Amino acid sequence: MCGITGIFSFNSGPLEPSCLAPMMARMASRGPDGEGLWHSLDRKITFGHRRLSIIDLSDRANQPMVDETGDHVITFNGEIYNYQQLREELQCRGIRLRTT
Repeated sequence: MCGITGIFSFNSGPLEPSCLAPMMARMASRGPDGEGLWHSLDRKITFGHRRLSIIDLSDRANQPMVDETGDHVITFNGEIYNYQQLREELQCRGIRLRTT
């Protein structure tokens, strides 16, 4: 099972890039296959993810994931059981996917 963490700075200044390091270290056993961090440009939002690889074992599936525009970021835990059907539908709409 993957591990997810994040911080949003409501009233204080920008977050330090290392602010999630202790949480990420505590979750190492939940996601031994990789880790990723994402910070917003203003450093007010930070996401962390520890990965347990099950289906797509490549580094392309590391999280947090950012879309091509850089406007949308996602990190989640779980399996999308109908991913093959969704993949086909999205590709038919011209959407390019980076992972399997």
